[in-house]
Amino acid sequence: MQGPSRTCRNASGKSGGAARRLVSAALALLLVPAFPGLRATAAQVDVTGTWDFVVELDIGGGEPVFVFEQEGEELAGTYQGTFGTADVTGTVTGNQIEFRFGGEAAQAVYVGTIDGDTMQGTCEYGGVGEGTWEVKRRP
Repeated sequence: MQGPSRTCRNASGKSGGAARRLVSAALALLLVPAFPGLRATAAQVDVTGTWDFVVELDIGGGEPVFVFEQEGEELAGTYQGTFGTADVTGTVTGNQIEFRFGGEAAQAVYVGTIDGDTMQGTCEYGGVGEGTWEVKRRP
């Protein structure tokens, strides 16, 4: 005597291959949030290069030049503008960028969104003021 069959069959008597695939896909979708390493990651944006900024602050504007070097999410580079020359550090996460330069007392912080060879966002220059910025990467 044979034991019960373990093959799923639909109403027409065929095995449930499609049903198994559906269950497998649903299970995979449930497991992805539990295991972040399984997620498909979007292509990392790379902002390496020279960028010509237009900055509008409460106290006036300027057109500084930033040179960025990016490795993974880590960002380093230089600022050259109205406030002289300074080292820049920051991060790029997805299409979001945040970077800063200057000392503790007079630190400038930029936060924005990357869109290909352009970016835009807001900035805060410590006690000096805050404003907005937009930029294009040099070819």
